[in-house]
Amino acid sequence: MTFDAERVYTTLLPRFGRRLRLHEPLARHCTFGVGGPADLWLTLETRDELIWLVRRCLAEGWPLLVVGNGTNVLFGDGGVRGIVARMALSDYRLAEQEDGSALLYAEAGVSWPKLLNELATQGWGGLEFGPGIPGTLGGGVVSNAGAHQRELSQVLEWVEVLDVRPALALGTARSVADGESRPQADQGHSQTEEEDARVAAPFVRRYERAELELSYRHSRFRAGRQVTFDERGYPQPAPRTLIEPAEIILLLAVRLHRDDPAKLRALIEEYRQHRKRTQPPQPSAGSVFKNPPGDYAGRLIEQVGAKGLRCGRACISERHANFIVNLGGARAADIAALIREARNRVRERFGVELELEVELRGEWEIA
Repeated sequence: MTFDAERVYTTLLPRFGRRLRLHEPLARHCTFGVGGPADLWLTLETRDELIWLVRRCLAEGWPLLVVGNGTNVLFGDGGVRGIVARMALSDYRLAEQEDGSALLYAEAGVSWPKLLNELATQGWGGLEFGPGIPGTLGGGVVSNAGAHQRELSQVLEWVEVLDVRPALALGTARSVADGESRPQADQGHSQTEEEDARVAAPFVRRYERAELELSYRHSRFRAGRQVTFDERGYPQPAPRTLIEPAEIILLLAVRLHRDDPAKLRALIEEYRQHRKRTQPPQPSAGSVFKNPPGDYAGRLIEQVGAKGLRCGRACISERHANFIVNLGGARAADIAALIREARNRVRERFGVELELEVELRGEWEIA
């Protein structure tokens, strides 16, 4: 089915107003500052809006890509077909516990840096290691974000997601009441049409920490987003489905502890200054590659002479070789070429297969 952007724009405009944009440049919405246009760009502010949009996209066959703040993504120069919706759900609340700790209930779109300052002022510690992590808490769950020998998995309790997989698997647009979970049918038992409708619809579910497969820069949500490389070493985006991701993070619970506000503020400032000293100031998406076991991707890239290498207006940073920066006017293809070159050189010299930490999205034409 061909996506008629103007018709869909006309359909959605009465509900979303100025938050809906036609042919929006994605370079405005990712920290790399590159990427072609999204057919439609939309900012979502509530859970109800997200669930309504997912149901409508399933019913109409409209492609939907849900994103965060664009801090860990590389959009293709060809843009993204269909709807790109930013999760701007940003409410949070604290629930103090009897043991003196607190549970932070935060929507997926909460900004990590902004949240840190507010928590520190109130004397709540637990997330202060992340002032250099520019994304949202929801995005932090996907990559199990971390810094300074700490990571989100150490304080995360559970996450709540909108699970679209049943509807995608069975090709149905049937829906259930907001927030109502539906159990999977037992194997070996037949289902009525009504039961099949329940199973096939998107539903809200909770994953406890032990179910999230959390490890170094990995969670269960990474599995469907894995970037592969072709025979020449160019990165290839994961195959696209109608709704992406198929499990959309809505809410997470984080365990906090009491600490001295002055101490927390000082630590946050120390980490901020460390970031300024060690990371490049130009637009980037942070670390490009995961560190291989027992080593550092930046060290390996520097050892193969790729530090400072340029392609077009993109450059492997002179300050930190695991950063690719936009010098102004770079294309996504330039960045992809540098990814290829750095990875190929490291593989050929050290036999190490570097794994991308950045996700690729959208339309790509690799020369």
